[in-house]
Amino acid sequence: MSDSDQCPFDSPRLVMNKVLSKSQQEGDGAHVRRGIGRSELPSLDPFLMLDHFSVTPPAGFPDHPHRGFETVTYMLEGGITHQDFAGRKGTIRTGDVQWMTAGRGIVHSEMPAGEGTHRGIQLWINLSARDKMIEPNYQELLSEEIPSAEEDGVEVRVIAGEAMGVHSPVYTRTPTMFLDFTLNPGAELHQSIPESWNAFVYVIEGEGFFGFQCCSPITSHHVLVLSLGDGVSVWNKSSKALRFVLIGGQPLNEPVAQYGPFVMNTQSEIEKTIQDYHYSKNGFENGKSWRSQ
Repeated sequence: MSDSDQCPFDSPRLVMNKVLSKSQQEGDGAHVRRGIGRSELPSLDPFLMLDHFSVTPPAGFPDHPHRGFETVTYMLEGGITHQDFAGRKGTIRTGDVQWMTAGRGIVHSEMPAGEGTHRGIQLWINLSARDKMIEPNYQELLSEEIPSAEEDGVEVRVIAGEAMGVHSPVYTRTPTMFLDFTLNPGAELHQSIPESWNAFVYVIEGEGFFGFQCCSPITSHHVLVLSLGDGVSVWNKSSKALRFVLIGGQPLNEPVAQYGPFVMNTQSEIEKTIQDYHYSKNGFENGKSWRSQ
């Protein structure tokens, strides 16, 4: 952080595209604001989808499959109970994160844990061709286990990657950074990003200046696709806190074939995945008789 308004980067990242995430229904009566994975922004290699979800019982995300990518669920408020066809079950609550590698196949449910409204962010990260059929895996961190730092009015929670001298223990098969920043009024941030990575910001609440100070402030629920460069600068000149996630990843530069929750490299692989799921084989064996409770 710096007291000056000067950008410290040789090649600062600017906002290349701005997309307002709009509300739509998903699952069984759940509402999501989808920022990535819609016509205005179909994907941003290696990212396939970004949802800011809001779920109130009895709505939720009942039994459904995945193959070929990872899902990251980060709770902002409330809790989500997860069950899968291998017998895994658990609940993540406010501030917790679940990093799920679907790999060759998972069937699971994600349902609200108790009454009231439960909110969070879910990110889908593509896996390279060599990793698409690996065994499923979970990494879960409780809120108090997520590394954090605070300096000059800037707070960060490091879900993946590194910021302000702290590192996340999460292993990212597709190299990824996932940072939750809060800037108090008057604070500024200068965050390095690997130059070749694609990166974006999602504004959770408040408003701020991203990349440039001479433009208009950008408000909540916008996805900001950043240009390539070695870092991004952010300023909060409002009277309220600004909270956003900064997410970046190394592009895979591979063909993508997607059919709903199945993401492979070719259409023939998608057709095989549909058959595997339908006939409960090649990773979906447990799905034949399993139903969440």
